[in-house]
Amino acid sequence: MAKLIYSMITSLDGYAEAAEGGLGRGAEDQEVHTFVNDLFRSVGTYLYGRRMYETMVYWETAHTEPDLPPHILQYARDWRAAEKIVYSTTLESVSSAKTTIERTFDPDAVRRLKAEADHDLTVDGPNLAAQAIAAGLVDEYHLFVTTSVVGGGKRFFPEGVRLDLELVEERVFDSGLIYARYRTR
Repeated sequence: MAKLIYSMITSLDGYAEAAEGGLGRGAEDQEVHTFVNDLFRSVGTYLYGRRMYETMVYWETAHTEPDLPPHILQYARDWRAAEKIVYSTTLESVSSAKTTIERTFDPDAVRRLKAEADHDLTVDGPNLAAQAIAAGLVDEYHLFVTTSVVGGGKRFFPEGVRLDLELVEERVFDSGLIYARYRTR
């Protein structure tokens, strides 16, 4: 059975999306990007909300840009190799291969995906992740914590959810970014 992993960059004060501006420094670092490549290379399926998909679909054609460094090209290859499911009531079509649209998030369908998958799945985007967390589907949480406090936005963890997690891995990068991997107890 595959794991469902929720992973995002988050500000020091816990926001996965800032109300204004970016989340701060650290994630653009080559060391961090290479680590992310290695960490998620084996992911078989990405679960996205519409907005996250619209951000990530860049990787479908990134390899066509000139002079990209090897770690960026590797991530693009890995992303294109994975299946993508976009949960959206408004998206009419997708512009990437291996991508399907689902109109509603069905926890039972995701449970079946996990049970049948040979490779782990990720849920990306705080809104979609909140639904997966509420349904008890998330097995691991991978936080990439920047050095910035942004003061507001969309929280990494949804309001009103209680989770008791176990820290299983941590790493501090030269950029100041902190990686922390937790699993559900």
